[in-house]
Amino acid sequence: MTIAVDDLKRTHRATWAAGDYAAVAEHINEVPPRDLLASVGVRPGEDVLDVATGTGNVALPAAAAGAQVVGLDITPELFDTARRRASEQGVHVEWLQGDAEELPFEDESFDAVLSVFGVQFAPRHEVVAEELARVTRPGGRIGLVNWTASGLIGELFKIMGRYLPAPPDYASPPPLWGDEDHVRRLFADTPVELVFARGLNPWRFDSAEHWVVFMETHYGPTVKAREKLTAEGRWEECREEIHALAERHNEATDGSLMMQAEYLIALGTKAG
Repeated sequence: MTIAVDDLKRTHRATWAAGDYAAVAEHINEVPPRDLLASVGVRPGEDVLDVATGTGNVALPAAAAGAQVVGLDITPELFDTARRRASEQGVHVEWLQGDAEELPFEDESFDAVLSVFGVQFAPRHEVVAEELARVTRPGGRIGLVNWTASGLIGELFKIMGRYLPAPPDYASPPPLWGDEDHVRRLFADTPVELVFARGLNPWRFDSAEHWVVFMETHYGPTVKAREKLTAEGRWEECREEIHALAERHNEATDGSLMMQAEYLIALGTKAG
């Protein structure tokens, strides 16, 4: 099992290193982090951990608020962009390669533990929830933002999932982190009390075709799906479904594309 999990994580790292996640992050770097930080209320001097930080969409504004921030990610290839952004914004973040399922910190190390579109891609959800609770101080907060299964990105993963091999039994589907009941079950045996809210992230492009080209070129999971399915002669069929998804979600009336992608905000407080 250990070997299998390690192999899967190496695949995940390669997936998120593929394409250009920094370009994708620019489309989700305003509304979701703003919603989360407004709810969590990061304060100056607090110790904050951003799990699966990517290019720092949450770590950077938390640091700008005066917190002492660690940004952790299994894919250190993303840190070059994160460091550049930190330098441009004049903030300090400690960037650390690490695994959400095995956080390299002592118990009760942080006042706030955050993640935006990150922890949901770790394979074993129960292990992640236990780790998030473990490193949070009594009275501290956990704040998570994850795509819902019924929203735009959840539907994208559902489409690709019909063409790709099923994940192993021990790996839970990422969109489950967008389900309130699932998240409650994950934290049921921890001293964390949860409340939930929902939000919408806008995706704006010139057209549905522009969005599909962008995703198949920049977004790691779609890049890898395209590579595999092209070799099998099935990518065009999958691509047509993704294009139809964009057209179905389009709210623009001027010939461009504007879609809203739903996410779940899970806010936890650790008893203490």
